[in-house]
Amino acid sequence: MPVELTIEQKNGHIAGRFFAMASDCEILVDSTDKRIAGQIIESLYTECLRIEKKYSRYRTDNIVYQINHAQSARVDIDTETYQLLNLAKTCYELSEGYFDITSGILGKVWSFDGSDCLADKKDVEELLSLVGFSKLNFDQTSITIPAGMALDFGGIAKEYAVDRCANKALALAPEISVLVNYGGDIAVSRPRLHSAYWQVGVAHPDPQKDTDVLVQIAQGGLATSGDANRFLLKDGVRYSHVLDPKTGQPIIDAPASVTVAGDNCTQAGLLSTMALLQGKNAERFLVEQTVKHWCIRLSHL
Repeated sequence: MPVELTIEQKNGHIAGRFFAMASDCEILVDSTDKRIAGQIIESLYTECLRIEKKYSRYRTDNIVYQINHAQSARVDIDTETYQLLNLAKTCYELSEGYFDITSGILGKVWSFDGSDCLADKKDVEELLSLVGFSKLNFDQTSITIPAGMALDFGGIAKEYAVDRCANKALALAPEISVLVNYGGDIAVSRPRLHSAYWQVGVAHPDPQKDTDVLVQIAQGGLATSGDANRFLLKDGVRYSHVLDPKTGQPIIDAPASVTVAGDNCTQAGLLSTMALLQGKNAERFLVEQTVKHWCIRLSHL
């Protein structure tokens, strides 16, 4: 459930904070005008909650629930949902099928609680028949999915919300820099007036260690993917909570945290997730993409 919005003045800017999308969220406005900053923050807060309500898979009163429980029947969709599906399709194609919003159903047999309990291969194989974005049939007005399949926008909804809010901030106040941070997924609307950059700390995946990465961002997106707290460990092998949708199996030897800078948060999020899917080759993959990135590995896990 979303936590009530709080707004406070900081050193040179005004911050709004709340809890939504299972994350601590903050909106930073490069202004000391409480009235203007408050209007911006409240508008973006409302937009965040709207997107969460519309695309959360944990609700029973939204379009995602309707689609997932339609049992092969046609479901009408609006323009925004069509655009989000197209975004998911782009992610699916760019990742060569590794980024798939239908793979969330594999969570029925996998539980990444730090134990050594791996899912039964037979159970995984049975669910694989219900995975595959190419099995969806949608256009601008409707969608049909095979019975038993389910959509999970969790891999892109937060990044989508961040970018939507950053763009809205730019439209509301084109001369004011606004930083949107929803659970470590970040977008900045424009450079700050005086210092240009916002300075962002990347949380270390080991809670016993302090942040050791500080990133300066003037405009664009920043996203972090990680599995420091969601993994399995068996016979000395660490299994990431990130699953290969083609095999239904966890990725092995991935970094505990991958942070990527991009033109927007959605792009950065796709690249950070794709890097995790490369396992031990995550760093090499990001170098090949020629993007700024920060990877942290935990040797003791």
